[in-house]
Amino acid sequence: MKIVHYTHVYLLGYAIKKLFPKAKMVSGSIIGDRKFYYDIDIDYILTKEHLNVLEKIMFDFIQKNCFFLKKCVSWREAYSIFAKKNEDYKICILETIKKNDYLELCYYGSYVDICCETQIMNMKFCYYFQLKKSTSGTFWYGKNGSRKILQRIYGIALSKNEKEINFYFQNTKKEKNRDHRKIGKNFDLYHIQEEASGMVFWHHDGWIIFRELENFIREKLKEFNYYEVKTPIMLNRCLWEKTGHWDYYSENMFDILSENQEYCMKPMNCPCHVQIFNRSLRSYRELPFRVAEFGYCHRNEPSGSLYGLMRLRSFTQDDAHIFCTKKQVKEEVINCIKMMNDTYSVFGFKKFIVKLSTKPDKYIGSDNIWKIMEENLITVLLENNIDFEYQPGKGAFYGPKIEFSFFDCFNREWQCGTIQLDFLLSSRLNIFYVNKNNKKSIPIIIHRAILGSIERFIAILTEEFSGSYPTWLSPTQVIVMSITNDHLCYVSKVVRILSKLGIRTKEDIRNEKIAFKIREHTLRKVPYMLICGKKEIENNTVSIRTRCGKNLKNIEIYKFIDQLKNEIKNRNLCMGEFKY
Repeated sequence: MKIVHYTHVYLLGYAIKKLFPKAKMVSGSIIGDRKFYYDIDIDYILTKEHLNVLEKIMFDFIQKNCFFLKKCVSWREAYSIFAKKNEDYKICILETIKKNDYLELCYYGSYVDICCETQIMNMKFCYYFQLKKSTSGTFWYGKNGSRKILQRIYGIALSKNEKEINFYFQNTKKEKNRDHRKIGKNFDLYHIQEEASGMVFWHHDGWIIFRELENFIREKLKEFNYYEVKTPIMLNRCLWEKTGHWDYYSENMFDILSENQEYCMKPMNCPCHVQIFNRSLRSYRELPFRVAEFGYCHRNEPSGSLYGLMRLRSFTQDDAHIFCTKKQVKEEVINCIKMMNDTYSVFGFKKFIVKLSTKPDKYIGSDNIWKIMEENLITVLLENNIDFEYQPGKGAFYGPKIEFSFFDCFNREWQCGTIQLDFLLSSRLNIFYVNKNNKKSIPIIIHRAILGSIERFIAILTEEFSGSYPTWLSPTQVIVMSITNDHLCYVSKVVRILSKLGIRTKEDIRNEKIAFKIREHTLRKVPYMLICGKKEIENNTVSIRTRCGKNLKNIEIYKFIDQLKNEIKNRNLCMGEFKY
């Protein structure tokens, strides 16, 4: 199927060039087992009508039994071909390939592209597909650090199997219903408005979810012996110049001029944590020194790339930095991996992909230092029998990193956790500790994040659970409902008992039918609905209705509370099976 999908890439590229002859072609590839895409630089804003025409061009190509030809050419010949066509991006791609290499080009008439796959599939296998436009921009980073927003066209490749086609479209509908932006609006969790583009206004219920995640991570920080700190969101530009961020990241930073001083909103927390380490003379006995923060970061993302909570200009990162010796690196990285595994499993994410990202084109430090850092991470992964994928050139400018990705219920891949090794920032900021021999030594810094952006992680959880958060995360854990106005006092009594015990409880004493109330709160995904009527008052009990539709009659209130508290305390993923 991989060959089929790459053939779809060439087919999409051909259709784009036929419909938009002046479009600058960038590159295309495949994602997962169904998706393919092509990035283009074009003056038009692509619409659904454009996609329909592109699909028609692709279908016509297939129905006419057309086919692509392949040709092996030298680097110079390929360069000449794309230069004549003014395909600047293709030339940039060629410049990353060795000049004495040969490569394969894919042809049809005047259309030519660089082959990603050595084979091209017969067109009869490529008939079933659908195109859609990406909702956010992608970027091309120029040599001088400039950034160009591109448009991405996605395609979904399907087989002839009717069940598979139906399954895909059912899943697509489910994905739309699970969209965190839709759920966030319906459940009144947050909003984003034009006057603060890419920045979140958290409403009461959304902020409860946010704080619960923070508290959960705080428990993990205590378990793994971190110091929690809080640092400024803005620092003088001179510090960012020392760290190297200004040279490599200035386009992503907001800067402010005040009293002839230039300040930058921090895009990351590491320089701030270095300042804390550096405030006193550190001994080797204090290492590893682990500093953690829920840091409020700002990045100047183009408006076209912003997408709900997934991509923001301001976000909170559960960031930490570990200052340690070379001998401590392996153990600290292993502890970071354990911390991530423990955290993700609470949310039911058990299928992981670990990726090792190596030296990028723009980096600081010597090749030898990079080699040592990369070998350190590889050794840890191999010694712990962790399978991993290489991502050449995808590391941060200051060091290689391990990325943790997991798959949700739609088999979509999400990258959240990172562990980055840094031999360079310490020397740039002149930090040191006193070793056993009473001499100065430079510590190694391990950068790590578990959830990454908390806002983004909430978006992932919202779509994964479709708004049916585990009870411990749910903004309202229990709703207590009256059947008639005769039961209002008892409802208030039950609410007081639950609220005093720290259970997030609301009452519904509206003069509505109980069936109406149950339906409304089920749609709001409230985990437990307690019904109070005449029998419940007489027996000092409650009847329970879960959002899953289970009914339990006349349950003693304190027995329910004991099991509910246990469910919340243990952060159970599933709702409890109450036994009485």
